Amino acid sequence: MKRMILGLSAALLVTGAAIGSASAAEPAKYMDSSLGKVLVDNEKGMTLYTYKPDGTGATMSTCVGECIAKWPPFLAAADAKAEGDWTIVDAVDKDGKAVKMWAYDAKPLYWFVKDAKTGDVTGEGLGDVWYVVKEG
Repeated sequence: MKRMILGLSAALLVTGAAIGSASAAEPAKYMDSSLGKVLVDNEKGMTLYTYKPDGTGATMSTCVGECIAKWPPFLAAADAKAEGDWTIVDAVDKDGKAVKMWAYDAKPLYWFVKDAKTGDVTGEGLGDVWYVVKEG
């Protein structure tokens, strides 16, 4: 009986640890591209960009209106939590609705609508204000 209780306790502990680590997963990862390893979202593998006018440590995206229509924010789920290099900032989507978006290393992240497939980096350097997040 004692072994059974210890075994059950160990199983519950492992299950709880697995659930905890799953909820703390980072929303993006690095992937190979023509520019080297760049940050991409976990779901579709699309390249993520920073917008120079946001600066570092922004609490609100400065990309609005036509800008946000071309550069959609990398949205954070309503229950997402900031952790480590990942923070959450405010933004306004193309319809004027308030949303939350991910920021990495204190810089808000965006997709580019002209990137059609995984690995595309067509927004790099546009207007000298849009840049991919490179590893390292």
